[in-house]
Amino acid sequence: MYNRILVALDGSQTSEKALKSALQFANERYSKVAVIHVKKNINIYETMSSEVVDEMYAEMKQEADKLFDHARALAEEFGIEIETHYVIGEPAILIVKMAEEGNFQLIVMGSRGLGGIKGLMLGSVSQKVSQLSHCPVLIVK
Repeated sequence: MYNRILVALDGSQTSEKALKSALQFANERYSKVAVIHVKKNINIYETMSSEVVDEMYAEMKQEADKLFDHARALAEEFGIEIETHYVIGEPAILIVKMAEEGNFQLIVMGSRGLGGIKGLMLGSVSQKVSQLSHCPVLIVK
C-alpha cells in the first residue's frame, strides 16, 4: 500500500519518533524510506562577507548531515537503507514538493517541531503539509 515513505526530520523529539514509526512501518511492509530535512533560508545582509555567508550555509549542512547520520544508524537497526534529501526554503512546500516529485505514498512527520511560539503563530509545518499534500500524512505525537 505504501511502497515509498517520506519522513520529515527537523531534529526535534517528535521528528525522531516519526522516523522510528516510519522505519517500523516500512520494515513490516518492505517499503522504501527517504528522509528530508528542510532548513529555512537565512537572511543575508549587505554587510555580511561572502565568507560569513558560506560559513553559515556550511553549518546548516553540517546540522543536516548529523541528522542524516543518526537517521541512517536508526534505519540500520531495522535493516533499512534510506535516501536523504537536504533542501533550503519553505519547509511545508518543499516537503510536499518532494513527496509529489518522488512519488511517495505517505509522509510521516512529528506533530511539533522546533518552531516554538513562532510556529504557533504562523501555523505548524505539519498542519500545512497535511493541507497541501496529495498523499496521506501520518503525524506522530
